[in-house]
Amino acid sequence: MLVDDDPLVRSGLRLLLGGDRGLDVVAEAGHGADALGQHAADPVDLVLMDLRMPVMDGIAATAEFKALERAPSVIVLTTFDADDYVVRALAVGADGFLLKDTPPADIVAAVKNVLSGQPALSPSVTAALIKQVVDSNGADRSQSAERAIAELTDREREVATCLAKGASNAEIAAELYMGVATVKAHISHIFAKLGASNRVQVAILMHDAGLV
Repeated sequence: MLVDDDPLVRSGLRLLLGGDRGLDVVAEAGHGADALGQHAADPVDLVLMDLRMPVMDGIAATAEFKALERAPSVIVLTTFDADDYVVRALAVGADGFLLKDTPPADIVAAVKNVLSGQPALSPSVTAALIKQVVDSNGADRSQSAERAIAELTDREREVATCLAKGASNAEIAAELYMGVATVKAHISHIFAKLGASNRVQVAILMHDAGLV
């Protein structure tokens, strides 16, 4: 589903994504409330979500989507100067984000990655976002992160460290000499223990704890 208050943006994304045989654009919405209503009637697998929209913005809509029992994946769209919006969207569970000037082929690849359980995060922008979060309330965040990370096993901490560096599941598997299925299992355990719903939240905790 494409969610953006600009019909031209939706039209361009529909042409782009619809041209790939592995993807189907099945719905469009001009704001978050409309998107949630359409999803309730006919569920989708992934939502490509703008942030700044009337009626219900992308942050509120993402929070509502991720609270659903069978939540779709959500990738938010942003511009580089909207870091605060992206941090808030990731905090409520967005699975990744794309800059609006991302090359078309990379947008298609990002959507496919998220649908297969991989992240859709720009390493350079992710680093800036993590720094922004880490710089606020440093001492309290550090102690809280250390307590959370202490719940991980040594192997889970190794996987979490790789996650925080932006490694994909395949890259983690190669570095730690384990199968991709095992990596996925460790990531599921890490998310559960840390109360995280995406990789950026894990990365922020690892940075807060001084482990990356």
